Amino acid sequence: MEYFTYFSEIEEHFQRRRGSILLCSPLDWALMETWKEAGIPVEAVLRGIDAAFDKYERRKVRTRKVNSLAYCQQEVLAAVEEAQEAAVGSKRDPAATTIPNEAIVAYFERNAAQLAGCKHPAEAVRTLLAAQAENLRTLADEISKNAAPADLEALEQRQTVAEEKILAALWSHATDEELVAARAQAERELAPYRGKMTAAQIDQLLRQYGNKQLLERYKLPRLSLFYL
Repeated sequence: MEYFTYFSEIEEHFQRRRGSILLCSPLDWALMETWKEAGIPVEAVLRGIDAAFDKYERRKVRTRKVNSLAYCQQEVLAAVEEAQEAAVGSKRDPAATTIPNEAIVAYFERNAAQLAGCKHPAEAVRTLLAAQAENLRTLADEISKNAAPADLEALEQRQTVAEEKILAALWSHATDEELVAARAQAERELAPYRGKMTAAQIDQLLRQYGNKQLLERYKLPRLSLFYL
């Protein structure tokens, strides 16, 4: 399995275990991002999902279906703890993965167009987005002229830094109404699962949810190669 299919592997496995095509919610995507950023291997997430569903299916009374990945949070963390050494030993190396240069070029050019076309009300944000769009076009041009496979690890590091700059700018220029609305919606979705998470995990999840809401509001793309 490819390194950069982290999200799709989790989403597809969750759908298989649930037995129906249920699109992941913004909360689910935020949770997957917290797992990715914590360095949790996809294998541990899949084991945790299986364990959560296995326990659910052994119940004599099932009051409701499993509608969110948040239901699996504790089992995912348990899977990490139980196989810590194995998880670290099997951590994937993005440099060992190959993605065709043409796919990366198309991805960067598409993201550049979205960044450049954003109509954010703050001039400082538009200026930053225009600069990041130009950086992506430059990278795409360099990759298209190079016959050797692109250095995915180096590209991912650059995209992470660029995305962090964009998110910081969006947060600093967000209105109180935007922030309150995003947090209120996240709180509603998270309410049934609060007992399965620590305060730190909840805070991180709320932040990731807010990131997603701000990006979607202004139709901005994620830059990581994980979203290619």
